[in-house]
Amino acid sequence: MSLEEALTTVEQHIEKVSAALLALDAPSLEIASTALRDAAARFTWVLEQAQHQQVSEFPPQFQQRLAAVGQHLAIQRDNLARVAVLTDRQVAVVVPQADGAQTATYGNPQAAGAKAGGVARIYRSVG
Repeated sequence: MSLEEALTTVEQHIEKVSAALLALDAPSLEIASTALRDAAARFTWVLEQAQHQQVSEFPPQFQQRLAAVGQHLAIQRDNLARVAVLTDRQVAVVVPQADGAQTATYGNPQAAGAKAGGVARIYRSVG
């Protein structure tokens, strides 16, 4: 595989990961990100082989594409972090977390300022 082919493959997989992130499609995102990781590993290997063959200077267009790949990966990392926060918030709405220790279904009467029969809790968080 040539260096050009390896970079093109990485760029294609970046586009697939971006599309899966925009669609919030978790199964597609998992498949696309795994394929991107593998393509990036292959690209790294091909790049190392090119450096061992004393390829000292890459064309400016290739360097620009490489910089664009780095920028896209940074943007995807940020977007993935945002999606993770959004998912955590959605889970917290569906399954509220317990306050500290094991709280009872209908509140913790020993808590400071709590009234007997405090706020109802229909779920109890494990751990």
